[in-house]
Amino acid sequence: MNIPPATERLPDRPGPVTMYATRPPVRPMVPPSPRRSFADIRGGVLSPWAAAGLVVIVIAGALVGHAGWSGGLSFDAVVTLLVFLVAVWAWIFSPLDDTYVALGGGIALVIFGIIDADTFAGTLGSGVIWLLIGAFVIAAAVTASGLSARVSARVVRRARTPRQLVHLITAALLLTTFAIPATSGRAALALPIFLALAAVLRDRPRLVLCLALVFPLVILFSAVGSLLGAGAHLITAEIVSAATGEGIGFVHWAVLGVPLAIVWSHLAAEAALWLMTDHDERARGLCVPQAAFEDTGTATSGPLTPAQRRVSVILGIVVVLWCSEPLHGVDPAVVAVLGALAASAPAVGATTLSAALKTIPWTLLLFMAATLALGMALNSSGAAQWLADRALGSIAETGPAAAMVFVVVSAIVSLLAHLVIQSRSARSAVLIPIIVVTAPAVGVDPVAAAFLSTAAAGFCITLTSSAKPVAMFAASDDVPGYQPRHLLTMSALLAPVSLVLLIVFACWVWPHLGLPLLSS
Repeated sequence: MNIPPATERLPDRPGPVTMYATRPPVRPMVPPSPRRSFADIRGGVLSPWAAAGLVVIVIAGALVGHAGWSGGLSFDAVVTLLVFLVAVWAWIFSPLDDTYVALGGGIALVIFGIIDADTFAGTLGSGVIWLLIGAFVIAAAVTASGLSARVSARVVRRARTPRQLVHLITAALLLTTFAIPATSGRAALALPIFLALAAVLRDRPRLVLCLALVFPLVILFSAVGSLLGAGAHLITAEIVSAATGEGIGFVHWAVLGVPLAIVWSHLAAEAALWLMTDHDERARGLCVPQAAFEDTGTATSGPLTPAQRRVSVILGIVVVLWCSEPLHGVDPAVVAVLGALAASAPAVGATTLSAALKTIPWTLLLFMAATLALGMALNSSGAAQWLADRALGSIAETGPAAAMVFVVVSAIVSLLAHLVIQSRSARSAVLIPIIVVTAPAVGVDPVAAAFLSTAAAGFCITLTSSAKPVAMFAASDDVPGYQPRHLLTMSALLAPVSLVLLIVFACWVWPHLGLPLLSS
């Protein structure tokens, strides 16, 4: 299509007319990612590490088959474990998309009769999926109105020292945990803010490096503050509810997670400041001008726009209704859908429903539904119990210290799991069923163990491939970010600190907030 220049004379008009007054300029289209060829996939599958992993999986599969042949496992449990092992190998070593692997595993369970088709399809229509759909639509309205970027920019402009800057950024990102679901969504929101700051502070490269680390660290560590902070949280809540009959609601999760999110995020921000800047840099003042955020397309001064005020009211009402669920009894998913309808309503919302639906990461929802089916099969078939007995059963033999040993081992495994399983949701789908069935045997409350493991799984900062926010802020042609060695330095410092912090919360803080560590 030929686009006329921005200003030209029309035959029936005496003066120049701005053509873009009614028709926006054509934006450059981003080409789709190239499809992987069979040779590319074969090269990834046949790598030395993948081959070694395949050998381990084959040996484990042989042990499972032997247990089934000898009568120690039912047919359903054997098939479920074999599907589970193949899925774990594919998530770790295969170049196949995580969602593709999860859907393949779910369909395999249906074909072999482990779960019925209605159960598999029903996971996509579960309450957690509708909760996320509604939350993503509300988040699209918040983003479209410019409210989130405006608040973040205005908070950052108050900083007068590097320490104030990193902790104000931390506070602003903590607030977005309740407005923008999923860590990748918050990273996409925060990236323009970081780029604006990097342009202003380009003569202070050490501080820019510090900020490049602060953004993804806080986004990942603050996610534990909200049930919607990561898809893994919803998977954990569903698996725990199915296994124990005791769920973790929005309010309960926030009561437990917000204190940890605040402490963990500010500790990480302070660590990045100390490691990446020297005393002179930290002592040097700064001033972030209002003009720094002009390129973000959001006004950072003056009163809120009408759309921003309306979205603020809608978001506030939704959060209040979520937090007051015990009083009114309305399901959080229903509240989310009502909020989504209000946020996309004509003359009320800040976006249209069709535009908002396009922003929803449907692959994430499909992945969650498929992994929920896998987790349900692990529990219902007895496979999780058998696997837990083999993997963690020896802990029960440690006597009175069994509970503490289990807590420490669970936290360490969950902290390090990101090195082999990149997807946070996949880590929960693998670990939570095993932890939930093992915890009671050593005297640990299964809900507390699951919450601890899910919180620890949020530590995924060692490699650029560990999480999407980490990859988005890494150094590239467009982003003045960090190098892999900087991530390794931060991970080496924060891993032991995070482990101690998580154990302190599990043993002493969460019991006072209504989540006892030991089962009664």
